[in-house]
Amino acid sequence: MVSRYHRDEQYELLPRTSDDSDDSTDGTGRSHYRPRTNDIKLSTWVTRIARLAFRNTRSLYTKVYRQRGSRGLLSRSSYWLLIALMSFTTLSIIFTAAFRPSYSRPPDHYQILRRKCEESKEIGRGNVKNEKIFIAASLHDPEGTLVGGDWGSAVADLVDLLGPQNVHLSVYENDASSQAKAALEHMKNKLQCNSSLLSEHLPAGDIPRVITPLGESKMKRIAFLAEVRNRALRPLEAKEVVKFDKLLFINDVVFDPIDAVNLLFSTNHQPSGYTQYQAACAVDFINAFKFYDRFALRDFEGFTSGIPFYPWFTDAGQATSRRDVLAQKDAVRVRACWGGMVAFEAKWFQNTSPGGTTQDSLSESTDGDFKVSSLRFRHEEDPFWEASECCLIHADLTYLRHGGNTTNVSGIFMNPYIRVAYDRQTLRWLPYTRRVERLYPWIHSILDHIVGMPQYNPRRQENPGEEVVEKVWQYDNAAGKPGNHPQGSYREKKRTAAPGRFCGIRRLMVMKQNPKQGEKNWENVPLPSVS
Repeated sequence: MVSRYHRDEQYELLPRTSDDSDDSTDGTGRSHYRPRTNDIKLSTWVTRIARLAFRNTRSLYTKVYRQRGSRGLLSRSSYWLLIALMSFTTLSIIFTAAFRPSYSRPPDHYQILRRKCEESKEIGRGNVKNEKIFIAASLHDPEGTLVGGDWGSAVADLVDLLGPQNVHLSVYENDASSQAKAALEHMKNKLQCNSSLLSEHLPAGDIPRVITPLGESKMKRIAFLAEVRNRALRPLEAKEVVKFDKLLFINDVVFDPIDAVNLLFSTNHQPSGYTQYQAACAVDFINAFKFYDRFALRDFEGFTSGIPFYPWFTDAGQATSRRDVLAQKDAVRVRACWGGMVAFEAKWFQNTSPGGTTQDSLSESTDGDFKVSSLRFRHEEDPFWEASECCLIHADLTYLRHGGNTTNVSGIFMNPYIRVAYDRQTLRWLPYTRRVERLYPWIHSILDHIVGMPQYNPRRQENPGEEVVEKVWQYDNAAGKPGNHPQGSYREKKRTAAPGRFCGIRRLMVMKQNPKQGEKNWENVPLPSVS
């Protein structure tokens, strides 16, 4: 069974469908998940491009040269210009794919680790230093095809590469169906590592709500996503839990387990043999060319990303992130990212000193004294201001690590060598489509300027602890009733900025109470105009 995960422009927790395919298993019940490098030869791929470019040249030539006079001369000139352009484009594609491929030649230590994983069957072969890894996931898998398919197989093989004795796997599902529960139970029986595979009903009363302009009380979508992610982290709160070295959060993506190992142990690799990062993200794709998770991604200066294809970032400001991508770095400096799979230093999630969690403290502080201990996901509380919980977690991490000094440091990296997808076919194409990416930057820049990227964020330059004046929506009455259209307005409010102001945009997303079958389970609420 090949699962195809259809999704909106945001990310996780959306309904799924699946199609049948004869090549989904190898006869043993295990799904293939690795991109098969011999499926499509590069020479065949280049030949197809050449055939496409020149297929109709002969008939076009005959048609043009039958014309007479000045019109014929103009047509012949246009014809040769078109031929020259097509030839130049084709040769550029061939040359780039063959001699200047993008993100196709990783540093040596990536290749050494991959060979070690591929050439041996030893358990734990990918975890040379036996680091302790906590793997977390919050899933929406109504038919059980995710846990019982590509995702579950990849996670099981990842545990084998890391060593079951080094891993704790935590999976959380809200309102799982009987099929999903059966898939979780089957996975738990196969695993040899410590695990916490939990399915439960999340009470609606546990999620903060917001009043819409129609007077309706709705559950904030980001608040819901933050809560289910935090529930996947609950095993870290046990009294006698192991001290982990790294935490790996995995979305509902199709991925190569060896890529996950390289994300953990190769990103920003140091001569000491250890990595140096607070967080390292993969890059996720919704199709063979289109990057997906723009909502959580911010460049090194806090700007939103550009058009969702390579090099992803705009040339705004110093363009640090864009320049790192163009330099083919494996550790692209950013302020926040997610990309379907992200590795963290685990110590920020396991600090047991007094002070509560970021979920409790950072978004609610008014005096700038953000005393926190354990990092957790959170949401923005303003009614018409949204920020991805996956962006805020990085902002909070940077604050805990560096305090208010967020200008020149982050320790957060995006790794374009590590790519994941939302269906198997896309993952198989990524090794080939990435090869020609170096042809895109000039097109990307032009389109960014045409469509007005990056998006404007009036709070981007606010730093934690600063006194700021912000426009905040407030209703005239404290509460409304459905249908009464409560009145309100944006009002200037003086307050102390919490971390993550660069993550936000003016928007409101709420959960639907009873979505129809096939519909997404959330919606955008129209914004009141900002004068």
